[in-house]
Amino acid sequence: MRITVDDQPTGRLTDAWRACVGAGRFELALRRDYQDSLALVQRDIGFRHLRAHGLFSDGVGVHRPYQHRGARRVHHAFTYVDQVIDAYLALGIRPFVELGFMPSGLASGDQTVFWWRGNVTPPASWSEWADLVRATVAHLVDRYGLAEVRGWPIEVWNEPNLPNFWPGADRQAYHRLYEVSARAVKEVDAALQVGGPAISPGADEWLVPFAEFVADRDVPVDFVSRHAYTSGPAQHVPFGTHQTLAPAAELLTQFGAARRHLRGTALAELPVHVTEFNSSYRPDNPVHDTAFHAAYLAPVLAGGGELVDSFSYWTFSDVFEEEGVPTALFHGGFGLLTHRQIKKPTYHLYAFMARLGDEVLARGPDHLVTRHPDGRLAVLAWSPVDVTGRAPAPDRHPLALSVPLGPPGVTSAFLLRSSVGEEAGNAWAAWGEMGRPRSPLPRQLDALREAAEPARTHRALPVTAGRVDVDLTLARHEVTLVEITPVRDETPPWWDGGRLLGRPAGADPEQRP
Repeated sequence: MRITVDDQPTGRLTDAWRACVGAGRFELALRRDYQDSLALVQRDIGFRHLRAHGLFSDGVGVHRPYQHRGARRVHHAFTYVDQVIDAYLALGIRPFVELGFMPSGLASGDQTVFWWRGNVTPPASWSEWADLVRATVAHLVDRYGLAEVRGWPIEVWNEPNLPNFWPGADRQAYHRLYEVSARAVKEVDAALQVGGPAISPGADEWLVPFAEFVADRDVPVDFVSRHAYTSGPAQHVPFGTHQTLAPAAELLTQFGAARRHLRGTALAELPVHVTEFNSSYRPDNPVHDTAFHAAYLAPVLAGGGELVDSFSYWTFSDVFEEEGVPTALFHGGFGLLTHRQIKKPTYHLYAFMARLGDEVLARGPDHLVTRHPDGRLAVLAWSPVDVTGRAPAPDRHPLALSVPLGPPGVTSAFLLRSSVGEEAGNAWAAWGEMGRPRSPLPRQLDALREAAEPARTHRALPVTAGRVDVDLTLARHEVTLVEITPVRDETPPWWDGGRLLGRPAGADPEQRP
């Protein structure tokens, strides 16, 4: 059945899907390959903000206690902070600041998380923690300007509802951390944005107590943050993990949960930022590298902006070391790119989103139709997926649309189609066909980069009464971008394609010379 798309827009496509992206730990941005990857991402996608762990961890070197004349003192050093943020800004992206983890010289304990040992214990001195936050924010304002830094959201900690990130998942202790941090931020400037509680999935019960706490104590809060994932328990294999997945609609349910729970509270009207989302929370789950993953997340990117103000893909690159140094080119990393800047299918999903128009003409379970200000149409379409593995998705998925196209009088349209799936734009599949080389040779890397590019086709379509019929057949796990442009025919009257091989004008193309 053909779906008729109305000419009147139903809404606008927000940029919530690219308002932020994740990036592992903060000091990785000092690496050249990280910056090269980010430059590629910014060229093709253009994220607004970038969020990373570990701003205050020892590897960044901000908190530097020392002894002088028999007294303990603290020096705040911002050498690496400046280098990282300078690099961000040069690439057109701004920080989404995460306040964490705890410097070892300020920590009350020795509990750490990740291979790089971020300390997750509360501060031994709350006043010294406040000084650290205040000095850091003041430095950012001094270096980059108040107007600039007012646009950088500042989030307090990461997933304090999990014992791995906050001892005992102590909610009251987190509330204290939040209050001390938020007040320190606002002491620098009242218009700076601060928020939390940065909870993981399954911790919605933290939201109302957080709202009650900040309201009762008049603690400043400018946004609410949380995370969203759909994976089940980890099934470990050597250097990897497998997990079950809930349907992608569960991500949208989690996106909407904050506003549902906070309805009627003092935080009900605040912006909601999903500061991490993905299918699996494990950086070593190979599902992230697959064509399935792009088709799985397509409806989330198409619809998530209706529910939250931003949702941040975790992460943009496999230059990422939570579980240690990568063991192979494809190791299941979260990234949109491998650590050799090879694009994954989900990368192309994001790049396709960046080419959509602002006006939404139609939404469906397998498509999103948009229009640019100049009248061009852009359609994102995707095949359905099966998350159980028991009922494989069909090899072919048809989609028939009738779309409006102006201006009046146009009779022809140019269609450009870009697709990724199991057989196109799929470097993961190509790597498997190569025998999964652990350290690919330069020629193999070149082949993988070529295999990672989308398949592209084009054709002319007739425009009848201001409408174009678009008939698509999507392959298994395919995501496709269809761009439709009205044609202004400037073909000269003497053009005759039949004369390319020197035939006389008007010759019968079937007649042999």
